Amino acid sequence: MSKTIILKIDQCGEQIYGPVRKFIGLLPPKSFNHLIDVIDLSANPRLANKGSVTEDIEKSLTETPELFPAKTKGILLAASGFKALERQRFQFEFDDPDTEGLLDGGHNALATGRFVLKEAGVSQKDLKQVRDWESFASAWKTHRQAVAAVEDNLDLAIPVEIQVPSDMKDSDVVNEFKASLLEIGAARNNNVQLSDATKANKMGLYDCLKQYLPRDLAEVIEWKANDGGRIKAQDILALSWIPLSKLELPDGLRVNPNQIYRNKGVCVAAFNKLLGHKQVSDEVQGGYERKLNHPAIESALKIASDFPDLYDQIHAGFPDAYNRAGGSFGKISAVKMYDSDRVSERNPKYLKERPTTPFFQREVDYTCPDGFIVPFAYGLRALINLRDDGLLEWKRDPRDFLAKRYVDVMKSYRLAIELGQWDPQKVGKNIGAYEFAESAISAVVTRLK
Repeated sequence: MSKTIILKIDQCGEQIYGPVRKFIGLLPPKSFNHLIDVIDLSANPRLANKGSVTEDIEKSLTETPELFPAKTKGILLAASGFKALERQRFQFEFDDPDTEGLLDGGHNALATGRFVLKEAGVSQKDLKQVRDWESFASAWKTHRQAVAAVEDNLDLAIPVEIQVPSDMKDSDVVNEFKASLLEIGAARNNNVQLSDATKANKMGLYDCLKQYLPRDLAEVIEWKANDGGRIKAQDILALSWIPLSKLELPDGLRVNPNQIYRNKGVCVAAFNKLLGHKQVSDEVQGGYERKLNHPAIESALKIASDFPDLYDQIHAGFPDAYNRAGGSFGKISAVKMYDSDRVSERNPKYLKERPTTPFFQREVDYTCPDGFIVPFAYGLRALINLRDDGLLEWKRDPRDFLAKRYVDVMKSYRLAIELGQWDPQKVGKNIGAYEFAESAISAVVTRLK
């Protein structure tokens, strides 16, 4: 849904670079306030949160407002439509809220907005609740009349840069401008390094995986930096390489199994490169977004959506399976167990609060190190079949397999843990443990035939 706003830009200057026209100047209080009425942070690769950065900005606004424009780069806006009006006023149209609007300067906007609320008489107690953009937007709406009453008296000038197409009459220029917005936003956010996952999410590279994940899980994944998700996107993307490793991928792309445990950043970068490959996805009109067009990779991502649940199932069942396979899980030094009655400083082995599995937060009695779980989860690729048409499918229900054959597999896999001297770091980093797990599961499947 497009949004239109009229802004006055004091001391306005203009520059043109290829498809981009830049207006540079200062937003007076009324224009800043009107901007906050309209925009959100959908187009910003990172979300803004209250912290030391915003505190410093607010301090500058309070103590040295006359120097504020010299201390900050301000905010960066982008709009696909504009019209010059009289008296340094401009009409801007934000056509696509996911790529247009506030590209950079979210923390400046949040801090300045908090400063305005304070000047409008909002109590310190209420301001303490304004810690992110969502809570700020709510407070702004609640106190908007109070803001309007003081805006003529505010000592405020916000540096602004607004980027628009250099030629609104040329559709090719407008499309080229739109296609450049993601790259511009990423480059302008590189002072706080924009994560690969955040940028790729903006490009739509994760849309297919999101589609197959359970909704309650997808909603708590931090696809965008600082958006408060309980689960990091890299944890999901790393697991996707288990089914992806069953395919022959363009340009020989691959990830070593132990990278799923030891270096999730490598997994994210490889995933982004794969999903952004011209043989795998197509540019959507506008150029900043891509859409998956590769059925085999889509089938792998559909299977990948099962792995968070399988990971939790492995985690929850690991202690019992290990014990029934002849081991003593509770004696492993890297393991902690829930027993609130035995918690003490002298014995950190016990936990006061019951631990949970990482993805769906199911209560368990033991912690289980990722270094033990990841190789076992990788071994489930032995249950994945590559069909004659090049698509992947489960040979048999993996959840049912774990429920019935976990102990049988553990009788062999236990050796990988013992060879790693019960050290999850050694087990998780050792490629041999991954091969061992897959062989153990494959052997059990063979006996079932």
